[in-house]
Amino acid sequence: MDEGRNSGQDKQEPLLGRVSRRSFLSQLGVAGVVATARPLAAAAQQSTGQTVPGTPGAPVTGAIAISLKVNGKPVSAQIDPRTTLLDCLRESLQLTGTKKGCDHGQCGACTVHVNGRRVNSCLSFALMHEGDEITTIEGVGQPENLHPMQAAFVEHDGYQCGYCTSGQIMSAVALLKEPCGPSDADVRELMSGNICRCGAYPNIVAAIQQVRKSA
Repeated sequence: MDEGRNSGQDKQEPLLGRVSRRSFLSQLGVAGVVATARPLAAAAQQSTGQTVPGTPGAPVTGAIAISLKVNGKPVSAQIDPRTTLLDCLRESLQLTGTKKGCDHGQCGACTVHVNGRRVNSCLSFALMHEGDEITTIEGVGQPENLHPMQAAFVEHDGYQCGYCTSGQIMSAVALLKEPCGPSDADVRELMSGNICRCGAYPNIVAAIQQVRKSA
């Protein structure tokens, strides 16, 4: 008798107000599909011609013209006024050697030279550098003509995953012209703004010291 009563109860699903459990879950699933579809639809609009700020060659609402001298060559771009120097270099000028790491000025992966001084390019707006001379890793050396610092990094295995390497090299090249004591500790202090998550610090210091001594 109990089994028959239980089987009869199973056939009648409990109601939440006037909504059955099955109906409720079905409606919940539909809501999830709708919520997921909205960002997908927005992405589809972008892929079919809707412009996105920072996209190379795409018109940007409220864009402002900027002129820079990058790696010895005059360049110009139309950018959103909120564009950082880092995003201008990577997205507008296609110089992707400069890496976006933390995007908060804490890791040093985005280091470039502005008028000969190293800066974190993620921390300043591109419009602040109108007419400035910018040097990125692409302007330091090429595979067939490496800068001595690049060659030293290769010789001493001063990198592992390589993501921080361009920023490390840009800081190291700048260090050659900065007041720095002779010891490894002095070098580590001046390179402390560049983080290597792989932990290749001893090799990085060895590479820098080799170039310093040869210079």
